[in-house]
Amino acid sequence: MNSTFDAVVVGGGPAGATAAQTLAERGYQVLLLDRAGRIKPCGGAIPPRAIRDFDIPDELLVAKARSARMVAPSGHRVDIPIDNGFVGMVDREVFDEWLRERAAARGAQRHDGTFDRLSRDPDGLSVVHFTHRIDGAEVQARVRTRAVIGADGARSRVATQAVRGDEPAPCVFAYHEIVRRPAVAPEGYDPARCDVVYDARCSPDFYGWVFPHGDTLSIGTGSADKGFSLRAATARLRADSGMANAETVRREGAPLPMRPLRKWDNGRDVVLAGDAAGVVAPASGEGIYYAMLGGQLAAEAAVELLRTGDGKVLAQARKRFMKAHGTVFRVLGIMQWFWYRNDRLRERFVKICEDVDVQRLTFESYMNKELVRRKPMAHVRIFFKDLAHLLGLARV
Repeated sequence: MNSTFDAVVVGGGPAGATAAQTLAERGYQVLLLDRAGRIKPCGGAIPPRAIRDFDIPDELLVAKARSARMVAPSGHRVDIPIDNGFVGMVDREVFDEWLRERAAARGAQRHDGTFDRLSRDPDGLSVVHFTHRIDGAEVQARVRTRAVIGADGARSRVATQAVRGDEPAPCVFAYHEIVRRPAVAPEGYDPARCDVVYDARCSPDFYGWVFPHGDTLSIGTGSADKGFSLRAATARLRADSGMANAETVRREGAPLPMRPLRKWDNGRDVVLAGDAAGVVAPASGEGIYYAMLGGQLAAEAAVELLRTGDGKVLAQARKRFMKAHGTVFRVLGIMQWFWYRNDRLRERFVKICEDVDVQRLTFESYMNKELVRRKPMAHVRIFFKDLAHLLGLARV
């Protein structure tokens, strides 16, 4: 291994792998450091924008969701078709490894290891200390680098050590079980439909999900309530979906940040990306597209740092991301704060989702990651319908 790199990327999920690929394609010497065996719990949904922008091949899609089912606490269901398209579903174990391999094929150097700490040599270069295994024994190692990208998850150790000035983002703890689809699917099961369950029995402040993964399914939930049993709620979801006796392939859990951090860099040579920067969408928990975009923007900011030596350019990663998606994150944060508070409001929220205007604008924005501005009358109609629900004037 080289002892000095232009950049070290800590974390090999979608954010880190994309950052490493971007830097390697520009001709820089980059080390991608990732903890072996790590799989993030995730429903695995990626919208067409992600597939298009990041050249995701069709063979990585284990399923294509063409509708979504919203389930209210009362059991009332709203089926929403995804017109003229689909949402791709991926298995994160396979998907993340493919991204890392693509980064390596473009020139990044991969290495399995656990990040320990950062220090600085007398000449000013950052030093990344990590632990890896050689012949079965744990060995401490270090490499020098001109830039560090922290893409090491919601409880980022890079962020804790290097980026000051913000409290940790509030988190939802997500848990899911990957189960084998039975040879005879239960009645009502649709392999091209994502089910989203809004019910305090599944989550007091988030939602539960049943997402198709081809031969398997992701069934899980999330909550910020530390006293709430995610395993018991997931067992309930499995029973309700007819999957109680399905073979369990694996179980995974991890925190999901619900707010972008206010600062993503140290103004010198460290910048954050993905969950480490807090870029998981509130209300929906969607993170793959935002992680990949954040990784790309962090890498482009690092390129400017390497080119100019000016650490101030690292702030451009957050500025560019929030300019493109900050409004959506604020709106989703308000939506989660209001509608997810109790089952009475969740019932009304699902009722709103029956509205065709809501369905069209929501999915157009989700699929393309842009607010739909060309239909002002639809927005006006939605405003008055939402107002009626907020005031309790609409029938549920």
